[in-house]
Amino acid sequence: MSEQTKRLHFVIVGGSLGGLATGIALKSLGHDTTILERNPTPLLHDQGAGIVAGGDSLEFFETFNRCKRPMAVTSQRRQYLDKEGNVVHRVDMIQNMSSWDLTYYMMRANYDRIESDYCDVPEEDPKQGKVAHFHDRTVTELKEEGDGVRVFWKSSTGEQGSIVADRVVGADGPSSMVRALFQPQVSRTYAGYCALRGTVPETEASEHTRQTFCERFTFFHGPGVQILCYLIPGKNGSVKPGERLINFVYYTNFPEGSPELEEILTDKNGQRRRITLPPGTTDPKAWEKQRQIARERLPPQFAEIVCAAKRPFVQAVTDVISPEHEFLNGKVVLIGDALAGFRPHTVASTSQAAFDAMIYARYIDGAISREEWKRETMGFARYIQKRGVDMGERSQHQRLSLEEYVHDRDVASIPRRDEVYPEWATAI
Repeated sequence: MSEQTKRLHFVIVGGSLGGLATGIALKSLGHDTTILERNPTPLLHDQGAGIVAGGDSLEFFETFNRCKRPMAVTSQRRQYLDKEGNVVHRVDMIQNMSSWDLTYYMMRANYDRIESDYCDVPEEDPKQGKVAHFHDRTVTELKEEGDGVRVFWKSSTGEQGSIVADRVVGADGPSSMVRALFQPQVSRTYAGYCALRGTVPETEASEHTRQTFCERFTFFHGPGVQILCYLIPGKNGSVKPGERLINFVYYTNFPEGSPELEEILTDKNGQRRRITLPPGTTDPKAWEKQRQIARERLPPQFAEIVCAAKRPFVQAVTDVISPEHEFLNGKVVLIGDALAGFRPHTVASTSQAAFDAMIYARYIDGAISREEWKRETMGFARYIQKRGVDMGERSQHQRLSLEEYVHDRDVASIPRRDEVYPEWATAI
């Protein structure tokens, strides 16, 4: 903890990756933190998703992670296939691929010492701040109280309560309640297409398909379609060859209001989901239709993986961004997806959460000025959010050459430290 700062109590709304990253960074400075997570169970369920671990994600784990285990599978090459499954473009490029569940359990081990089969729990450090993690706590209201903020919550059983914080961090995702309390005019809007997602154990793929995707970040573009595959850690986060998963993300258009959108977002119990169908809840008839479409539209290696997924899930692609990220004279701030929900083409959501957590901790510690914190945080949010919109519109609604698709992906791979933000992005 810096000599210029006193020991503070932060209430962090949201216990997914952004909230945990913020809690870990602030805890390391000696501050006390309390996470309020709306999910009714103590642990968030396995999201079944792959993560491209960018520079800020890697820096976060290098700085704060005390679990002694690898967190990613290394991809050695980026490549593109044509409709017949031939490699038509390749470039050697090292990238790191992880999984949501491994990242989550490593963060829980580092934050509140939750034991799991994913990693050993590190020893307690008495210099770090105190932590608390409460589930089934939906935040309903924030009120200034003296020099702090009182946070009101309710549970799924009707229980209600409140807690006082010196500062509140809204890390509660693209549908943020904290953001809605201060920016009710900001809404999350559907982008016109969905990401169909899933994983397949690498040993269950054919030899040809396994060789195509093994340590290769692989893409295909077609009319209204983009699909990509890469290897991620397998059961309990194993990165051993033969125990990893082939992860796919398959973007396909579903016009708003169309019967096709209603079908793909209606689960096996007949419930229409608004944004996400979790793994294992898709309607078998609707997914069988998508399998048939995949066989017709995709290269054979991609079609094989889509058809082999046993627990696919669906995410509607959406856009949201807040014009501001601090309220009540800085007592309340937004970070990560609560500030700006990036389209997944940017492969930057986890990096945004890590970066926002690290730079906010540096600001709290007095290492950087408020102006620098605001310019860097808002510049990243605005610039990458717009990039994601542009990439999605070009990929899903325009017919581009292979060279243009490759260029868009190369631009999205520029490290944040090398980005030059335009003035409109950093205006505060």
